[in-house]
Amino acid sequence: MLRSLSIRNVVLIERLDLGFERGLSVLTGETGSGKSILLDALGLAIGTRADSDLVSQGADQSSVSAEFDISGNAHVAGLLIEHGLVDNGGLVMRRVIGENGRSRAFINDQPVGVALMREIGGALVEIHGQLESHGLMDASSHVGFVDGFGGHAKINAKVRGAYKKLREIQDQLVARRLELEQARRDEAFLTHATDELAQLAPELGEEETLSQDRSLLMHGEQLVEAVREATDELNKGDGVDAAIRGALQKIERASDKAMGRFDSAKAALERTLIEMNEAVAEIERVSGNLELNPAELERVEDRLFRLRAVARKHNVKVDDLPRLAEEMSARLAGLTDGAEELVRLEKETAAMRDDYRGKAAELTKARKKSAAALKKGVEKEFPHLMLDQAKFDVRFDHLAEPEWGAGGMERVSFEVQTNPNTAAGPIGRVASGGELARIMLAVKVVLAESDVVPTIVFDEVDAGIGGAAAAAVGERLARLASSCQVLVVTHSPQVAARGDSHWRISKTGESQINTYVANLEQGDRVEEIARMLAGSKITEEARAAATSLINGKGAGAR
Repeated sequence: MLRSLSIRNVVLIERLDLGFERGLSVLTGETGSGKSILLDALGLAIGTRADSDLVSQGADQSSVSAEFDISGNAHVAGLLIEHGLVDNGGLVMRRVIGENGRSRAFINDQPVGVALMREIGGALVEIHGQLESHGLMDASSHVGFVDGFGGHAKINAKVRGAYKKLREIQDQLVARRLELEQARRDEAFLTHATDELAQLAPELGEEETLSQDRSLLMHGEQLVEAVREATDELNKGDGVDAAIRGALQKIERASDKAMGRFDSAKAALERTLIEMNEAVAEIERVSGNLELNPAELERVEDRLFRLRAVARKHNVKVDDLPRLAEEMSARLAGLTDGAEELVRLEKETAAMRDDYRGKAAELTKARKKSAAALKKGVEKEFPHLMLDQAKFDVRFDHLAEPEWGAGGMERVSFEVQTNPNTAAGPIGRVASGGELARIMLAVKVVLAESDVVPTIVFDEVDAGIGGAAAAAVGERLARLASSCQVLVVTHSPQVAARGDSHWRISKTGESQINTYVANLEQGDRVEEIARMLAGSKITEEARAAATSLINGKGAGAR
């Protein structure tokens, strides 16, 4: 609920701090005293459009702060958490407007966008007046009011769950169809590419092996010449082998006399002889394997170049060709498997659609039953509010399947017919200013237990009525105030007498006019209501009538 409102330099209000309580708060005052300025200021604090005309003459800027008690308001607390705003059980919304018309918005002293301020403000306050109205004027909110009135939380949860499952299976179905369509468009390419890769039969690491073979074959003549030259060098004279053996024999003949000093040299020559023989054998093996075969070189190059050409065509590395062949074969085979899966998904989608449709139809039935009760309740209120000819209805527009949603298969909106000669239509389009506020009051009274907005403001809901009708308005405002906080700007003494708290708005000063607001005690309330009854000249009879109204709480209500 609204705890306090602080206003600085807004039109005729230089400085004003108001504190509010639960129940019904009435604001009265003579015409032109500035009551609408208070509502404009509150509207600024909850995100309505800013205007430089609201800045007091001579001031650089104006500001409005509204403090709310949000304890127990899970929806608003959730919004604060979602946007990283501090929630300590209280909420301060502040708006600052410069003389150029630009505004800044703050929630709990943190700068925010006006859109967020408007969203949170709309969850805290509804303002209903002769010129504008929020909350019930938004047709998209009407289905929520019907569901709240009818207590449809459980069936709503079932519909949301069924819709979520339906969307998930529909998304899978769409994705599979797109995959199959793409695969079928690529079928000829896949068939050709799969056949080509199957004939090519690439192997992992094949490119490196072929590259080495190619290099060897390309340099075959140079390698053969190198082997020949090496062999010639080894076989000069009697050959290296003979030289080593001769040296070894001479060392062996003298080793007995050397007392072991030739042992290391003898061992080294023996090792050299062994390694020399191994080197000769390896040269002979390599020489035997070297082929000067142009046909083999052509075969190796052809294979290598084919592999690389196919890899370039598919924009992959040569070593990725075996994997690519497997993937393409799988995609080609998947045309059959995918078609079977598509049939399965279509059957599941149909089953989910039937499940959703059944639950949504159950919700529609429940809504229509609640709508009938709501219509009856609202129209029962109309005669007491001088709306004898008015009719209220809840319109159901059934949606095409693409428009189905988590909220069901219909669009729900409130309509009124203010007299028999006019057609029914949306509330804001059909009703006049005074009718609009009273229609809203009737709806709010009936929805009182299910409505979640904690503060409702009515601006001159009693315009154009008096006597018993005004008393009926006061009685219904008081009834509504038992379930939420209600602020009402009124010219009706019957309504004012119903207030749990009473604020009088007046102008002060001569050269510089300011708006002043006083919180009235019992004696002052009698005087103010007597003024409302009698006009500028207050009589004892008017005071007595005012006292009677206060004590009888606006007697005359039906």
